[in-house]
Amino acid sequence: MAHNQKYQKTFIIDTNVFIHRHDAILSFKESEIIIPLWVLEELDKLKTFSDERGRNARHAIRFIEERAKRGDLSKGVKIENGSILRVAMQYDTTIAPELARDKYDNKIILCALSLQKQGDRNVFFVSKDINARVKARALGLHTVDYEMQKASMSTLYAGYVEANISAKDAEVFKRDGSMPWHNHLLHNQYVCLAISDSSEDSVVGKYDGDLEMLRYVKEFNEGVSGIHPLNTQQQIAFDLLLDDSISLVTLVGKAGTGKTLLALAAGFRKIFDDKAYNRMLATRPIMPMGKDIGFLPGNKEEKLSNWMKPLYDNMELIVTQNTRSEFKSIETILKSNKIEIEAITYIRGRSLPKQFILVDEAQNLSPHEIKTIVSRAGKNTKVVLTGDPYQIDSPYLDSDSNGLTYLVESFKGQKLFGHVTLAKSERSELAELAAELL
Repeated sequence: MAHNQKYQKTFIIDTNVFIHRHDAILSFKESEIIIPLWVLEELDKLKTFSDERGRNARHAIRFIEERAKRGDLSKGVKIENGSILRVAMQYDTTIAPELARDKYDNKIILCALSLQKQGDRNVFFVSKDINARVKARALGLHTVDYEMQKASMSTLYAGYVEANISAKDAEVFKRDGSMPWHNHLLHNQYVCLAISDSSEDSVVGKYDGDLEMLRYVKEFNEGVSGIHPLNTQQQIAFDLLLDDSISLVTLVGKAGTGKTLLALAAGFRKIFDDKAYNRMLATRPIMPMGKDIGFLPGNKEEKLSNWMKPLYDNMELIVTQNTRSEFKSIETILKSNKIEIEAITYIRGRSLPKQFILVDEAQNLSPHEIKTIVSRAGKNTKVVLTGDPYQIDSPYLDSDSNGLTYLVESFKGQKLFGHVTLAKSERSELAELAAELL
């Protein structure tokens, strides 16, 4: 089919875009959308994988197949967003001889170059692979990242603002437990009130948007499961974690800020002391630097113990701060059946009522994965996600496109959601310096 002049833009979609979001092409409205044949080949190879890439590959193949029923994909079919979807099966063999022809990535780029060479359209190569975009741009292609479901880390909602208060007003605030606040904030946003004429550092209030009030936030001097907040942001974190009316909490911060420790300590309090939830489910994505989980020896529990070690390390610290019988050892805690350690892979499809769910290292999850996990929450369940958006192991996610930052920006202002960005590392002076310099 000859190019339809109605469409001024042509988007060539790379494989990784489908892996990021299987229905990504619906974002490109009133355009021509080209899927190079080699993208389908890569999806076919990936579909056998048992991880999120495999699932998204299978979803993408089914998604494309449903549209293929409407006509001939080699000529182009109209899809629901007003665009034409077409599969390109060849490229001009005379262009870019410096590109090796035995790599799918290069064939996809060559396909885009061939379409651009025709000169009758504005061609854009869409990829989440930075190196592929660099190569394509060097060859003269217009390149774009797939930027739907992105949130800028530089302007990410912090969960609190700062203001000043007099010592007298601070005393009244603490005595009464609340005070009017007419500067509009978001639900569950905090105000750190610096006391201008006192040696006391500050007091903290939580904004109630319905009543336009600040509610006093206690300092947790007695600790939570033996863990004491060491700064104002950790105080805010505990307040969010222990508030049963807030069913979704996100804690963002660099290494050593206490995200995982605070969440586990609060979970132990809610499970063992308050009995607000039946059990805690603690999980984290399996993001290996080398071999995947299947290559480790032993059964599932033995394999998981390697990946879940950071959770066990924090649990060990809580155990050392407590003398109660339930906290005698990690083994005792796990045998109580009140705590379940599981890989994210195995919670898909489950319904999880009245549980305290902790998802650690959530920055390694895509927006679609975050949606899948949060939608598992059953009645009276609390979901806590922690992570550092600057420490991402996935090759197709960054500080702006990962699911954690996207969720923060999407949910801010909702009454059942709370967030705080933890800025100060409390692990050690060395850890703080490493987080800043390295």
